[in-house]
Amino acid sequence: MAETLVSNQLLLDVRNLKMYFPVTRGIIFQHTVGNVQAVDDISFSIERGQTLGLVGESGSGKTTIGRTIVRLYKPTAGQILFSGQDMGTIQDDALWQMRRQVQMIFQDPFASLNPRFTIGSLIAEPMHIYKMGTRQEIRARTEELLSVVGLRPEYIDRYPHEFSGGQRQRIAVARALALNPELIIADEPVSALDVSVRAQVLNLLRRLQREFNLTYLFISHDLSVVRHVADRVAVMYLGKIVEIADRDELYLAPKHPYTRALLSAVPIPDPQIEKKRQRIILSGDLPSPMKIPTGCRFHTRCPMAQDICRQVEPAFEAKEGHEHYAACHFSEQVTSPIAKL
Repeated sequence: MAETLVSNQLLLDVRNLKMYFPVTRGIIFQHTVGNVQAVDDISFSIERGQTLGLVGESGSGKTTIGRTIVRLYKPTAGQILFSGQDMGTIQDDALWQMRRQVQMIFQDPFASLNPRFTIGSLIAEPMHIYKMGTRQEIRARTEELLSVVGLRPEYIDRYPHEFSGGQRQRIAVARALALNPELIIADEPVSALDVSVRAQVLNLLRRLQREFNLTYLFISHDLSVVRHVADRVAVMYLGKIVEIADRDELYLAPKHPYTRALLSAVPIPDPQIEKKRQRIILSGDLPSPMKIPTGCRFHTRCPMAQDICRQVEPAFEAKEGHEHYAACHFSEQVTSPIAKL
């Protein structure tokens, strides 16, 4: 991608990020036999108040990116610039203060909340850690946060098992808001919820973004969900971003065959269009991130693959459209399967 310009509107700027996990053998004398290339040289940026949707199938490296940004993993290489400061290199107190501005909502609301604590304690804990007031002030703030996410303040002394999945995810959102962050990384926040509850949580996230000027990195495998929340969409495949563009442009004029395949799985509410649409079924499974294919890493499953795809890795470069980037030798031949949606 062309080098990202620094501006006052830019909140997160990820440059050439790599996250490799060593694979070792041996019980007593361990030695490294390879690396899992979970994230391999990716770049993207998010402006303040905007939402970037990060999509791809399981194993593509989406969650690893989120956890690397919040420094649950230390990056192998590259830069993670948050408000101009490199989160990949800062340590100790500087990292501790920076984490206050970047919070994460995890996929499973059943696993991300400690069942031994009341929801009031779970939401208040980060405020106690950062000494954001007296116990009375923090309790009042906790009750306020419960109201903000659509729960009753009197629930403050109840335990997580007393709530439904959608309510637990609202509690997780309240906890993420406790420190007044600027950036929230939402890792599949609605995939574990019933379909009827997903829209409620998505609408909640959009409302909170408007009220508190939040910036989101929204991770999902479902393009139909991402379309309702994201301003821009980045598509990942096997540790690489293969396409990134404005939301509507990506849906109506994709430039990568993998994006086209994902779009073909998006349900269309019009039964007449749905009946005529040709579903694209990818053959085979996602290759191992320890054995990356030569050339274009998608060529083993791509219906458009030719000899050049097996030999030469395509450059991630600008395509026709507004800030539309893709890595494909034959991007001009890719059409949208849902252009009528």
